[in-house]
Parts: sequence; C-alpha cells; structure tokens
Amino acid sequence: MKSKVEVLAELRTMLADVFAAKASGEAYGRLARAHGYVDGYMRALLELNVVTKAELLDVVNAERERSSGPAMRAMTEMTPAATNVAA
Repeated sequence: MKSKVEVLAELRTMLADVFAAKASGEAYGRLARAHGYVDGYMRALLELNVVTKAELLDVVNAERERSSGPAMRAMTEMTPAATNVAA
C-alpha cells in the first residue's frame, strides 16, 4: 500500500494535469473525464480515511493557485485604471 505522502503526490500530479488541460483549452470530453478521475480518486481517499476533507481542500487550493495564481489579490496590487468600476 502506498504511503500518504505518495498518495498526495500522485493527487498533486493529477490535479496539475487537469489544470494544465483546462488552461490549454483541452476538449470538454477529455477535461470532464480527467475531472472524473480526480474526483473519484479524492472520494476514495476520503472513504478510506487516508486524508481528511481539510487536507484535500488544502492540496486542491495549493495546486490551483500554483497553476493559475492566487484566487484573490490585495486591492493595492491593482492598477488605478482597474479600480474604476462603472455602476
């Protein structure tokens, strides 16, 4: 049986592949299949009590951030033109 470290490393690789496929505009069918594999893998990890939901969320968030940058950024990082919002 694989160790927890190996399982999480494999999950990180799978997530990186999904995020890369999404960023490159991969066909919907292939992307949906990849998402299904990752979802099933994560569900199995949860059901076997290998990881907790919080651990999975941390891994997914870290990989998503590594792939496409932070979800939010500080307002001080925005350019003055970007802060003007039309109502």
